[in-house]
Amino acid sequence: MNLEKTINDDIKAAMLSKDKRKLEALRAVKSAILLAKTEKGSEGNIGDDTGIKILQKLVKQRKESAEIYQAQGRNDLAEEERFQLSVIEKYLPAQMNEADVRKIIQEIISATGAASIKDMGKVMGAATKQLAGKADNKLISGIVKELLGQ
Repeated sequence: MNLEKTINDDIKAAMLSKDKRKLEALRAVKSAILLAKTEKGSEGNIGDDTGIKILQKLVKQRKESAEIYQAQGRNDLAEEERFQLSVIEKYLPAQMNEADVRKIIQEIISATGAASIKDMGKVMGAATKQLAGKADNKLISGIVKELLGQ
């Protein structure tokens, strides 16, 4: 089952249960997917991998917005962003823990022969492809810097 159909089915379920907060979050996801489908150069349909990238972008936006609202003392808005974040994250694949990510990055470093921080681009390219959707890029980048900086 593809992501778009799952989102549409969950929108219908949220409408039937009159869950306005969840419905708002799901409509934001559907809107982002529709925008991606109508972008110049797209064929009118998106794969699940593109859908995951869209979801990751939405998650990142929600996290940043919640932090900004929290810093400004707008706890009501921060809470709403966190709620939408929790709804959107349910559609992402399970995230890997730091130990597993570290192990995979060490394997990539040894496979690419990276020796210093100058090789970070090479390692990041391979790591982001292999860990796409499974780990946060900020975490990947931090581990790569740590391992190559030694």
